[in-house]
Amino acid sequence: MKSLDQFINKMVESARLVQNKDVSSATAMIQNALAQAGLVPGQPGQPGHVARFTKDDAAAFVDINPAPDWRAHLRKGQAAMRAGGFSLDSVADDDVTVMEDDAPGTFVSGVFSNAAGRRRYKLYIPSQPSTTPRALIVMLHGCTQNPDDFAVGTGMNRLAEEANCLVLYPEQDSASNHNRCWNWFESGHQARDAGEPAIIAGMTRQIVGEHGADPGQVFVAGMSAGGAMAAVLGAEYPDLFTGVGVHSGLPAGSGRDMITGLQAMKKPAKGRALREAVSVIVFHGSTDHVVAPANGEAVLQQYVGAHAGMRATPLTVRHDDTAHGGRRCRRSVWRDDAGRAMAEHWVVQGAGHAWAGGNTAGSHTDAAGPCASKEMLRFFLER
Repeated sequence: MKSLDQFINKMVESARLVQNKDVSSATAMIQNALAQAGLVPGQPGQPGHVARFTKDDAAAFVDINPAPDWRAHLRKGQAAMRAGGFSLDSVADDDVTVMEDDAPGTFVSGVFSNAAGRRRYKLYIPSQPSTTPRALIVMLHGCTQNPDDFAVGTGMNRLAEEANCLVLYPEQDSASNHNRCWNWFESGHQARDAGEPAIIAGMTRQIVGEHGADPGQVFVAGMSAGGAMAAVLGAEYPDLFTGVGVHSGLPAGSGRDMITGLQAMKKPAKGRALREAVSVIVFHGSTDHVVAPANGEAVLQQYVGAHAGMRATPLTVRHDDTAHGGRRCRRSVWRDDAGRAMAEHWVVQGAGHAWAGGNTAGSHTDAAGPCASKEMLRFFLER
């Protein structure tokens, strides 16, 4: 019997023990199942002592990079204000943001709700008017981040100002995930018209309508948990998103719950087949110890596989090795018979779990290497 089947059977048995009010036996059963699955260490010398996953791994949905300095300065400033007699009780820490981006446009806040739920967002509107419908880039932050932090770290607003694009930053809230991760690993958030994909898609459609964006140039990109959710959105809403950017993420359908999600982060699971072919650009650091680099390859297999299955002629691929900002990169490009790039894969040598070419004023960024934001925007606008 496969180890996963054994784990599930033990969890079912633990539930039966709870129903029979044998809580101590149920607890022991759960602890033993977790240890044998390698999700917590057992006692040395005892059955189930497997050390593949540790306590640190259990928190792997949270990036290992430190939070940006401005967040620490903000908290110190709030503490000083309270010490001085100012009341900040009505202001949550997540509601207070510091914008260090020097983009000259407008960064507005909003709230969207539909039958699937409610989320806040930030929207960047370029300073220059446009005589034609603008492209819209949807940017999904990683765990522990928020729209302001992600905008600063990726520098996408300044690039969008130059290209005259709108940028939408949906915000995960701590009530839905304690670490503000998008719940890509739960089956309830992996299907069309359900859960977080439905919220983000609905929010995107609303922004397209309210701001006159070009419905043929709507793209979604994300980092880590945001990258995994971007892959889900591309898979479930090919009629809405023209292209997908996945940075340090996983393929759509990688997990069914937290346990299988954590396992997929270490050892990629095969992503499900896509209904339609969508263009994709993938970035991943070669030394990412949070989300295994093989997950980037799995995203490519999922999306390129969709193109291959829906075309009379196969895509052609070309690989090249170049240096960008002190890091070497392996770049692979898949093109159709007309020469259009349908997929790109950037492996950044020596990089960890961080946005390539990002601004270190934001969290989870690596200033070295190619600018992922610039390359993603270029790839998107070539559609």
